[in-house]
Amino acid sequence: MSDDSFKMNYSEGINVYQSARRRAFWQDVIGLLRNKPAELLSFDDIKTRLRLREESYKGLQDVPLDRIVGSVGRYRDFTSSFLPKSSTSQDRWSRVYAQVHSMEGVPPIELYKVDDVYFVRDGNHRVSVARQLGAKTIQAHVTELRTLVDLEPGMTREQLDAAAAHAAFLEETGLKNTRPHHQSMLLSEPSRYNDLMGHIYLHQNIMEHTRGEGVTFEEAAADWYDNVYRPAVTLIRKYDVLSHLPKRTEADLYLWMVDHLREVREEYGEEAPTRSFSKALEDFLVKSRLPVPDDLRQEDDQSVMLTRTQVMRAVALARAREEAEQPEA
Repeated sequence: MSDDSFKMNYSEGINVYQSARRRAFWQDVIGLLRNKPAELLSFDDIKTRLRLREESYKGLQDVPLDRIVGSVGRYRDFTSSFLPKSSTSQDRWSRVYAQVHSMEGVPPIELYKVDDVYFVRDGNHRVSVARQLGAKTIQAHVTELRTLVDLEPGMTREQLDAAAAHAAFLEETGLKNTRPHHQSMLLSEPSRYNDLMGHIYLHQNIMEHTRGEGVTFEEAAADWYDNVYRPAVTLIRKYDVLSHLPKRTEADLYLWMVDHLREVREEYGEEAPTRSFSKALEDFLVKSRLPVPDDLRQEDDQSVMLTRTQVMRAVALARAREEAEQPEA
């Protein structure tokens, strides 16, 4: 590129940059007013919260620009749509703009991939310029960090909190390894993973009582998934219940069914009728004033006997056992 051509493109880049900065300001203002900050995600924060460890290089790829949601070190310098926020980056940004218009172009950027979103390792300004020029994709060397958690562009803080709690649950139960192709266990309320843990602790106690020997928590979690959770989710999917509940998850409905079964048990005490997940699902549809399929009334799944007292006792016993196994200081 000749000096004159570079200077012309550089000057044009300054104008485009200043216009982008003004839009960044208003994007920030609107985000604050709507309580939806227009921020990039911090890769290090996501890596820590989702407990990401294993990396694998996936080669040179064309990556959709709208799926790049964060950065390793420059997440404060750009808005969520990569509009520049800092006046100090004007020279760098304008030089990249000029280079993009040269015969040589710019080298590929470097990205981390987590599920189906990407984070910039190197090349933030190139991403910003490409988006301002209306490009749809960008060439990148991609390194993937594997996770079983679903991530999408535009996730709220609450959704990210739920994803982080989901990742912690999968790791603590061992299900990320023992059942890597598991049905979704994402909860919309992160604190309720404690309830799922309580179910597994109770299941562990029942298995130990039945077998007459110790059972590891990881083994109990896998058995609970196979024989309790998955059958419940299979029913939910079979009758397409979530189509009536766009803001809820399968795990949310599973917990509702378990809570409902506990309430019936506690209301009637020892006289309580035995109830199954299919009956709980039927009760849910009736309570929600939704049609109950005839086939659901005919389901013959196993009954569930679960009280809140049982769950709390199981959690207390498990915690006491963990404390007893800790070495003395």
